[in-house]
Amino acid sequence: MDPSAREPLVWKTSSSYQTFPESSARRLDKEYLRSLHNKRLYLAVFAAVLGNFSFGFALVYPSPVIPALEAHPSPALRLDQHTAPWFGSVFTLGAAAGGLSTMMLNDCLGRKLSIMFSALPSAVGYALMASAQGVWMLLLGRVLTGYAGGVTSASIPVYISEISHPGVRGMLGVCPQIMAVLGSLVLYALGLVLDWRWLAVAGEVPVLVTIILLCFMPNSPRFLLSQGKEEEALGSLCWLRGKDTDYAREYEQIKDSVRKQSRRVSCAEIKDPFLYKPILIAGVMRFLQQLSGVTCILVYLQSIFKKTSVILKPEYDAALVGLVRLFSVAIAAVSMDKAGRKILLFVSAGVMLVSNLTMGIYIHFMPASHNSTIANQTLVSSASLPAEPTNYITLIPLLATMFFIMGYALGWGPITWLLMSEILPLKARGVASGLCVIVSWLTAFTLTQFFLPVVNAFGLEVPFLFFAVISAGNILFTGCCVPETKGRSLEQIEAFFRTGRRSFMR
Repeated sequence: MDPSAREPLVWKTSSSYQTFPESSARRLDKEYLRSLHNKRLYLAVFAAVLGNFSFGFALVYPSPVIPALEAHPSPALRLDQHTAPWFGSVFTLGAAAGGLSTMMLNDCLGRKLSIMFSALPSAVGYALMASAQGVWMLLLGRVLTGYAGGVTSASIPVYISEISHPGVRGMLGVCPQIMAVLGSLVLYALGLVLDWRWLAVAGEVPVLVTIILLCFMPNSPRFLLSQGKEEEALGSLCWLRGKDTDYAREYEQIKDSVRKQSRRVSCAEIKDPFLYKPILIAGVMRFLQQLSGVTCILVYLQSIFKKTSVILKPEYDAALVGLVRLFSVAIAAVSMDKAGRKILLFVSAGVMLVSNLTMGIYIHFMPASHNSTIANQTLVSSASLPAEPTNYITLIPLLATMFFIMGYALGWGPITWLLMSEILPLKARGVASGLCVIVSWLTAFTLTQFFLPVVNAFGLEVPFLFFAVISAGNILFTGCCVPETKGRSLEQIEAFFRTGRRSFMR
């Protein structure tokens, strides 16, 4: 047996503790992994993660749009210091509602149909923003696209983890984050040439493509087995793995795992460490992920660069940050199944800590003329500020932001989603994934809603120093509580939590 299969998932080992018994060795040996045909699997993953492309596109939509709408000639569409924060943050409120509904959708409709269902509110939301005649239409459009994002963010990682095998699950698990980053980058790029209405029209394209492609993709074999559809589940796995592979053995392993679990979770079972520990770990990770400030920075990116008087134009700065983010997520995808999850989380949190400290210290000690601007003006009013002479030291905020996004994209961005789909038990995966998304987006809503008032009252350095403290907490949480799941099958990970011989929350 491969010695790595005996290694515990947590950092510290004990002679009296073994993560997986020998009978729970690797489900798929190297010969089987080499025999698999992954082309159809990659196609199914691509069809699903197009939903994340739309999510990333919608998330950063306010970045180029807020400055444009602040100067809009029509009073009905003009954003001010009260409506601009809502336009930026209400998306996350819709995403929280989407996560709540996914608790039922994932288990009733299944992962694939839940993703397809999300296309409806997304299409309606983009249509409302494209044809908006008042701020209320813009806000409603943001809520609907946010709702769709909440559904996809809870459904897509679970779908990918359940159709993938351990040999590529880490790489494919990063694909949702890659596509979300690509969607944001495309939005930044199109924002250079299109006005805000045509940006909303462009958002309809990936939504329609997602629906069309998913019509031809199979549902998750694990979900189908949980619904008692054995023949359909076998056909789904055959389609994903290839007819000339030993997929029947993998099918029996999955079937045995599903058979051991009941369809519903009772209140008494919540006390079982097998259930509450992975849910708690996933939920806290999503909470810390958002508390690190990434959503605030992405939503108000151009406004932040205007406030710090970066030497380049804010729209070009935003595009550069998007490119760095895409490049970093690609690195994470390549190294995920080689370096492991935990080492990337440590590196990610360390880079975010240094970047946020640099940004906060720079803003605090920058020249007095800039300090007075930050202390006395709100971000949303920065669109009307006249351009001032700058020097190359103003590249520091751009570089710090680029490194922050790089650090986030290397670990705490993609791995948080991946681990959520890996460690949550199958019997509670639909409900638990929705719960994690609710925690994530309620946290994001709170931060994006209060970000501008805090900057107005205390200065731009305060939130960045707070984000630095959270990044330090991320390092501690990773070392104490996060399991290493590299190379483990979903059944092995569940077996680890079932042992009950070690507490994660030390």
